[in-house]
Amino acid sequence: MKLATLKDGSRDGQLAVVSRDLKTAQMADGIAATMQRALDDWDFIAPQLLDVYERLNAGKGSNAFDFDPARCMSPLPRAFQWADGSAYVNHVELVRKARNAEMPGSFWHDPLMYQGGSDDFIGPMDDIELMSEEWGIDFESEVAVIVGDVPMGVRVQHASQHIRLLMLVNDVSLRNLIPAELAKGFGFFQAKPASSFSPVAVTPDELGESWKEGKVHLALRSTWNKVLVGQPNAGVDMVFSFPQLITHLCKTRSARSGTIIGSGTVSNKDSKKGFSCIAEKRALETIAKGAATTGFMKFGDTIRIEMLDKSGKSIFGAIDQSIVEYHSK
Repeated sequence: MKLATLKDGSRDGQLAVVSRDLKTAQMADGIAATMQRALDDWDFIAPQLLDVYERLNAGKGSNAFDFDPARCMSPLPRAFQWADGSAYVNHVELVRKARNAEMPGSFWHDPLMYQGGSDDFIGPMDDIELMSEEWGIDFESEVAVIVGDVPMGVRVQHASQHIRLLMLVNDVSLRNLIPAELAKGFGFFQAKPASSFSPVAVTPDELGESWKEGKVHLALRSTWNKVLVGQPNAGVDMVFSFPQLITHLCKTRSARSGTIIGSGTVSNKDSKKGFSCIAEKRALETIAKGAATTGFMKFGDTIRIEMLDKSGKSIFGAIDQSIVEYHSK
C-alpha cells in the first residue's frame, strides 16, 4: 500500500491513497483524515485503506484523480519524534579518517543516533530555504521507517512487527556549523535544518523480496544538478538493521505511533557506487589527495533522491528540490 499527504492549507494536510504506479490517487475521506490518525489506529484503519488501494490499482477507484507529487507534503508533515541513526558505519569511518580522528570500536556494535527537529518537515518538491551558502549546505540521502507504538525494551526479533511504513529522506546538513556544535559535547541543533521526505510512504510488503532482514536491498539514487552522483545499495553495508535501530531507540523509553527513524546516509564500501552526501565525497578526496576539491551546494543547485524497483519503476516517488536563499520576514 502507498500513502501520501496532500496540501490543503492546514498543518497536517489530507491523507490520500496512491496507486502502485504512482499515477492516480484517492482521498481517504471517511477513513482517516490524516496520516497520524491512520497510524494511531492502524489495525482498524489500514485494512480499509488497503481496500481503497486494491480498487485503485484495479482501475475501480471512486473519485480517483491524477497523482501530482508537487501537491504533496511529507507523508508526516510533522511528527512526534524524528530520530536519525548512522547505520552505515563505512560513512562514519571515512569522514573520521579524513580528519585524522580514530573511530571507536564501539561504533560497530552500538548505533549512533540523534534526535532531530520534527515539527516542520519540508515537502518532497518544496524548495530548501537557507540563509547562507557559507554554512556548507549538503544533502543526505537516506531511508526511514515510521513505526506504530513500540514498548520500551522491545527485543530485536519483535521490533520489525512495529514498522508500518517506509520512506526516503533528504536529511539536510549544514557541514560548516557542525564542528562548533559537536565541540560543545551536546549534539546537533543549528546544523540540522528541516528534513524532507518522499512523496509517498509504502508498506514493507510493497518492496517484495527487496525487503529482508529489516533492510531495503535496492539502490538509492542521488542526482545533484542533474548528474547521477550516487547509487549505493541500501541493503549492503548497513551494519544496523531497522529493527536494531528501533531497539536502540527504545532501550530506555517507549516510542509512540508516528515516530520516524532514519538509517543515516546510505554508503557502500565500494566507492564506485558513488556518494549519498557531499561530505563523503570530500572525505574520499581528502584521504586520496590530502584535500577536498568538491564544494558544497550553492543557491540554485538541485537534488533528486529516488529508489527504483527491479523493473525500473519509482517506488516512493522522487524527492526533487532546489536550494534557494531565505530572506527573514
